[in-house]
Amino acid sequence: MAAAGKSAASGEGTTPGKPQRGAIPDIDDLATRILNGERRALARAITLVESGRADHRAATTQLLDRLAQAQRHALRVGLSGTPGVGKSTFIENFGMMLIEAGLKVAVLAVDPSSTRSGGSILGDKTRMEHLSREKNAFIRPSPSQTHLGGVGRRSREAVALCEAAGFDVVLIETVGVGQSETVVSEMSDLFLLLLAPAGGDELQGVKRGIMEMADIILVNKADGDLKPAATRTCADYAGALRLLRKRPQDPDGFPKALMVSALAQDGLEVAWAEMQALATWRQENGHWQNRRADQARYWFGEEVRQALLARLDSPWAQKRMGDLADEVAQGQASPAAAAQDFLKGLGAG
Repeated sequence: MAAAGKSAASGEGTTPGKPQRGAIPDIDDLATRILNGERRALARAITLVESGRADHRAATTQLLDRLAQAQRHALRVGLSGTPGVGKSTFIENFGMMLIEAGLKVAVLAVDPSSTRSGGSILGDKTRMEHLSREKNAFIRPSPSQTHLGGVGRRSREAVALCEAAGFDVVLIETVGVGQSETVVSEMSDLFLLLLAPAGGDELQGVKRGIMEMADIILVNKADGDLKPAATRTCADYAGALRLLRKRPQDPDGFPKALMVSALAQDGLEVAWAEMQALATWRQENGHWQNRRADQARYWFGEEVRQALLARLDSPWAQKRMGDLADEVAQGQASPAAAAQDFLKGLGAG
């Protein structure tokens, strides 16, 4: 499948003067520049998306609605793997291969955040030196901001921005193997699990849930002295995948395990061909559209939940919760009764 939604314009164009810090940009102008493929405009829009300010959230909603009218789509690929498995090397060389094939590639890499400052610990642009210099590539490392699973709360909206900017493939890298896979699977079309060669006991350490979510397992570092171990590991995972219940969204042979060497750039073309084959089959059989619809429902529910949680931070809610907590502590009300009292009055906050 040729990745969908190529942009008509990929040049960065001219950029107005540096905006005042925290200022809300002209939404129509920003949307036009994003649709024209300006990377600086895209970066500014993602910064706007990541902001927690109420006026910025309102501007984000307006921007996303404006861009949705363009109906641009990309192949969204979620990628995870254990630390040290070579995700950055894989993404850089895989991304370079796609660019050489004439595609535009965006990488959204969520880094671990400091629980004190919220700052990002790692910098993916320094780990993807060649890819970051490509005009048809866009790399955005974002702090996870302590969000459960390490996936930035607004990563889904950043994906939508990259699609609108005309990128053909959007790679979404998670922090590591864990609960983040559940979140990233709700914003991607394909989910890749990158693993390193290991002994047979290592298979027991991979959770069944992650195996069930993976569309393709890539055993990396299949080169040199590690190639025999990689061959055995790939065979082990292939056998484990055959024991799982067949999913309706998969053709025969999927999910599957493959060997790659990101460093030697071996097996990347085969992996890409398998991704395209799976994506095409799902599109032709209606699973692609159904999955996107299910994801939209999921994120609608998440937006409602996040909006309700945000209301708990209002001054009225904080004071009322404190007063009711004191009543509960003093035995004047049960926790259940106090909670019902609070919820009844929440609309007045």
